[in-house]
Amino acid sequence: MESTEYAVVGAGLSGAAAAWHLAARGHDVALLERSTPANDAGSSHGSARIFRYAYPEDFYTGLVQEAKAGWDELTRLSGKQLITATGAVDYGAIRGPERLAAVLAARGIDHELLSPEEANRRWPQISFDTQVLWHPDAGVIDAHESVAAMVDQAVAHGTALHTNWAVASIKASDGGYVLTAADGRSLRAANVIVAAGGWLPQLLGSLSLPSAFLAGMPSLEVRQEQAYHFPYADGTDHATSPWPTFIHKRAGWQAYGLPGGRDAGFRGQKVAEYNGGKILPSAAEQDGQIDPANRRRVIEYVEQYLPGLVPEPYAETTCLFTNTPTEDFILDRIEGITILSPCSGHGAKFAPLIGQLAADLATGAGPVPDQFRLTARASLAESRLAESSHAELGAR
Repeated sequence: MESTEYAVVGAGLSGAAAAWHLAARGHDVALLERSTPANDAGSSHGSARIFRYAYPEDFYTGLVQEAKAGWDELTRLSGKQLITATGAVDYGAIRGPERLAAVLAARGIDHELLSPEEANRRWPQISFDTQVLWHPDAGVIDAHESVAAMVDQAVAHGTALHTNWAVASIKASDGGYVLTAADGRSLRAANVIVAAGGWLPQLLGSLSLPSAFLAGMPSLEVRQEQAYHFPYADGTDHATSPWPTFIHKRAGWQAYGLPGGRDAGFRGQKVAEYNGGKILPSAAEQDGQIDPANRRRVIEYVEQYLPGLVPEPYAETTCLFTNTPTEDFILDRIEGITILSPCSGHGAKFAPLIGQLAADLATGAGPVPDQFRLTARASLAESRLAESSHAELGAR
C-alpha cells in the first residue's frame, strides 16, 4: 500500500492551495481528487469568481489583504494572469455601502462613496437605488487557471496527484489513517486534510472523528447555485464604461454579477441570485438542472436593474455553495485530521492564504484565526450571546 505524510482530499482551490504550501515546505504530499482538478462538478471550476476587499467586518477585509500577497506570489511563479482588475460596486439598502466604506477606510484601501446619480453617470449600464461603494482594486479570479497553477506548484515540489480517486472512507489505523477509494484502492497517510467542498457532509461520518468534535461542527448547507450569462445590449460603450463586478443587496434579495470571461465566451455578464439554488443533502445529489422560477427571477432583475444587458440568457450553469450558518469558514484539526471548508460562496478570494493556514495548522507551525476553529467558535458564540443579552438589559 502506498503511504504518504499528508493526504489532501480534494483538488479544488482550497485543497490545491494546501497541497502547494505543504509540498513547498518539503513535506511528502498526496493530492486526491475524485475527478480532475477544478472539474465542473465542484465549486472551483470556470473563469469567473469575484475578488473584492469590501466586507462589513474588518476581519475578512484584513484577510483579503493577506491573501493578495499569496495571489501575487502565485502569479509570479506561474506566469499566468489569475486576477483581472475590474473594480467593484456594492449597493442596496441591506448591503450598507457606508459601512463597507468605513471598513475600507480603516484598512487604507482605495475607494469612493458615490451618490446614485454619480454612479449612474459613470456606469449607465447599471441602475443604482442607493449610495454606491466603488473600490478599484477588485477584480475577477480565473478559478480554473488558479487551481491549475497551484496544482502545478504542488507537483513541482513532489506532490503525487491522484485523479479519479473518490474517497469513500478514512479510518484510523496504527497511528495514522487508511484512505479507501470507491473502487477499492487504498492509501496510508500519517495526516489527512479534508477539503472536499460539497462532499464534506457525506464524508463526515467516515472520518474517525471524536463525537465531541463532530458535535461542534455547524450544520453544512449545500446549494446547487445557478448563474446565467446575458449578452451586452447594442449601443453599450464598454470601452468608456467597462463593467465592474457588483453586489446588490436589498430586502429579500441579493444579486451579484461579473464579466463572464471564458465561461461566457467574453460576450456578456454572469449574473446570479445569491443562495437562490436548491438545497442538497450533499454534492453527490446535484443534477445540474436549472430551476425555471430562479431563471425567471434573475431575468426580471436584469430587466429592472441592468439596462446594459439583453434580458435573455444565452448560457446558464450550476455550481456548488457549501454554507455554514454564519458564513464563517471551518479550519480546524483534531488528532491527525484537518477539516478545511472555506466556502459559503465567498471563499475563492482567500485560497492562497487558506492553503498557508491549513499547512500551518496541519504541521503545528502556526495558529489559525479563532473564528475558524470549532471549539473557539463555540466560546465566541457564547460570548456574543452574553454581550447581546447584556446590551438588551441595558436598553431596558
